[in-house]
Amino acid sequence: MNEAIAEPQQLDVNALLKLQPILLFDGQCAFCNKSVQFFLRNENKKKSMHFAPLDSEAGKALQAYFKINKKVDSIILIRQHDAYIKSCAALRLTLYMRGLWPLLVSFVVIPPFLRNLVYDFIAKNRQKIGGRLDSCELLKTGDRERFLDK
Repeated sequence: MNEAIAEPQQLDVNALLKLQPILLFDGQCAFCNKSVQFFLRNENKKKSMHFAPLDSEAGKALQAYFKINKKVDSIILIRQHDAYIKSCAALRLTLYMRGLWPLLVSFVVIPPFLRNLVYDFIAKNRQKIGGRLDSCELLKTGDRERFLDK
């Protein structure tokens, strides 16, 4: 029997881009998930950030759209139709937080190759720090709706 194999339905990247800002993260990394939980607890009142795991359909579609190498193992912040990785993403992410966190964005004046030494050290050891996840922490209903991996 010759049955046609259905192509996976492609996500409308333009629809995803309307949801900016979007944070892509390693959904299986406990350290990364705890970092997202920390962000949610310290997020500013606008609560404009959307989230997707790197390996989700939305994550893969956005990485392809921005031509980000599949080997990039970093958080990716998509805002204002631009994609930021590593320390560039982490520092800009603080702009969406309350309190004194947004002051950290001033570190963007340090050349990325220096900032990324610290980022890469943490990223390389994040599995040792947090381990792997079998299941994600439960989210509040309002927060759950902002995750694009449904």
